[in-house]
Amino acid sequence: MSVASERGRQTHRPTFAELYSPKLITVLREGYNGADFRADLISGLTVAVVALPLSMAIAIASGMTPESGLYTAVVGGFIVSLLGGSRFQIGGPAGALIVLVALTAERHGAQGVILATAMAGMFLMAAGFLRLGTYIKFIPYPVTVGFTAGIAVIIFASQLKELLGIRLAAKEPGQLIPKLETLAHGLPTANVSAIAVASVSILIIVALRKLRPTWPGILIAVAVAAFGTWALSLPVETIGTRFGGIPRHLPAPTWPVFSLEAVHAVLPDAIAFALLGAIESLLSAVVADGMTGRRHRSNCELVAQGVANVGSALFGGICVTGTIARTATNVRAGARGPVSGMLHSVFLLLFMIIAAPLATYIPLAALAAVLVVVAWNMAEKREFVTLIRSSRGDATVLLATFLLTIFRDLTEGILVGFALGAVLFIHRMAEMTGVEADAPLVADDKADAGDGERLPYDARLAVDPDVLVYRITGAFFFGAASAVGTVLDSIADRRKAFVIDVAAVPFLDSSAANAMSRVAARATRHGIRLYITGASPAMRRVLLTHGVGPPRVKFRETIARAVSDIKRQREAAAAGKDALANRQVHRVPR
Repeated sequence: MSVASERGRQTHRPTFAELYSPKLITVLREGYNGADFRADLISGLTVAVVALPLSMAIAIASGMTPESGLYTAVVGGFIVSLLGGSRFQIGGPAGALIVLVALTAERHGAQGVILATAMAGMFLMAAGFLRLGTYIKFIPYPVTVGFTAGIAVIIFASQLKELLGIRLAAKEPGQLIPKLETLAHGLPTANVSAIAVASVSILIIVALRKLRPTWPGILIAVAVAAFGTWALSLPVETIGTRFGGIPRHLPAPTWPVFSLEAVHAVLPDAIAFALLGAIESLLSAVVADGMTGRRHRSNCELVAQGVANVGSALFGGICVTGTIARTATNVRAGARGPVSGMLHSVFLLLFMIIAAPLATYIPLAALAAVLVVVAWNMAEKREFVTLIRSSRGDATVLLATFLLTIFRDLTEGILVGFALGAVLFIHRMAEMTGVEADAPLVADDKADAGDGERLPYDARLAVDPDVLVYRITGAFFFGAASAVGTVLDSIADRRKAFVIDVAAVPFLDSSAANAMSRVAARATRHGIRLYITGASPAMRRVLLTHGVGPPRVKFRETIARAVSDIKRQREAAAAGKDALANRQVHRVPR
């Protein structure tokens, strides 16, 4: 797989300091002033308001105490922003890790979760320093969508008990089918008040998201539910009745209980924490890049996530990872850099100190409602349907990952999905490969002229300030999608027109199509005309399925045809400007 430009560029090999320098230092070097701090202050407060109920809800759903989620967001979130390789990343407890943390808590208890978190932090630091962040990006797109949708289903099922106020005589099973059967048997014990609290909470969140999207719908819903529960003396479980309240301070840092036996017991869980945490963090950083046009440093981000997990474990927290929804909220709130994420943690600590006694009135049904909304939003329903329609191969990988995540194990789902993606790639390459009987094993040299195949070199195109042409050569699949997408993103805003030639690409998969979709979205935001040339009919169908088509993208047969269209549009625009200038001159009174 190679990407070639019409103009060669000198490459600079970054030093160790450049690769692992936190984005905070980059922002400060660029010039950070009072206006930037005020913007970060507002965005940090906005994110903290969203993170407050979410952190407690995720911790409770993970089988831990609500304060452990707050400790995670305060300590881990601060370290992620302080040392991270993304300008806008918000760290904290994530819904994607609820399943893994809950299983670990069930098997090894709270101390096992804390030890696994610390070990995962060490693994993440090692992965970052070994520069493995790039390889994590090689996970096929259907695998990412599949396990994310599977996690959403499991989160939803895990909240049914609190959502309906069901009382169970025995412990709730962890597996999906036994869980649903047990909950079905317990339906006669459902609490009408809990159902009402959950329904009102969901209604408030959904309504405010549509009518007042800038308002903190989650916090408002939880506050209304808590006030209603207190005012009406509703017979529902609250944080106070189950956990006895929340401390108003951080605990003293303590190293988790350590022994070789304990390390051996939680090692698989720690590896799973590190793997999924790395995937989620880098996905979140990619989302922030797409929204802002910036580029994160993946290995620096992994090191920061590792330090943050160790720090969270020292204070009794759970797994820290980048959180996509809170990171997107941070960007939309006008954040200028990592200071916003650091202030979000400071605000959360202030909320703990000031408002901890009020948290005792929060009904667990309201927090369950919050997680149900989170699960619905993280399911990536549109992407799921798109991949099902895309091809049988992508649908197979997607469904295998999705079903294994639900019915077997998350790590198993990811590994099997990745293996199927690799097999699918080999199969597609075999289909695309043909061997001629008389063809030599090594291609002979060819003369530069005489066969009519090679066009004369056009130096004007290489130095055109408005047009940039990139040629992609070879299979454009999940293993190359990240690298090529990074290159295309980095140059997509340097010209008024951008031509991507795929004539030498035998096929592209859904991961590549998703990368092209991000490039098209970025070009649209910057007002850049994007052309794709040389795409076969099959390739066009894949791209169109993923939204890469008119009006964002124009397809042309050859580079020459695309450049001709660009020049014609440029000449027409120049003629229009000249005509307008002439009319203005004639209107000047003499």
